Amino acid sequence: MDIRKIKKLIDLMIESDLQAIEVKEGDQSIALTRRNPVVAAGVQSIPTAVAAAPVAKTPRGAVETSPMVGVFYAAQSPGEPPFVKVGQTISAGETLGIIEAMKIMNPIEATQSGVVEEILVKNGEVIQFGQPLFRYRA
Repeated sequence: MDIRKIKKLIDLMIESDLQAIEVKEGDQSIALTRRNPVVAAGVQSIPTAVAAAPVAKTPRGAVETSPMVGVFYAAQSPGEPPFVKVGQTISAGETLGIIEAMKIMNPIEATQSGVVEEILVKNGEVIQFGQPLFRYRA
């Protein structure tokens, strides 16, 4: 199944506030499930049993989040410079990094223009769906 179709399914889940979706297309199928429901302004709800635990600060400014689970790479290949650096001006559509998922390299593109203020993940780090990756000022 094409990664663009998967991204569209994820967007559909978010827009429709669905907790799970399953799609079968010929001999291929995919099932997506959200762990925590998303509340207004993109803040995830905290289960009652965990509410007393320290909560990580939500980054301020525009935040690019991961559309999938995988391994984050900051550069095209080892030894090459990273796609973006803190303080760099970026344009919408510009590649910010790559996520490797199931041996497929998926470029992560900026959804809007701005200046990179913080890179929230490290090269080679395993990341989760919805995890903040970059913070920038639009």
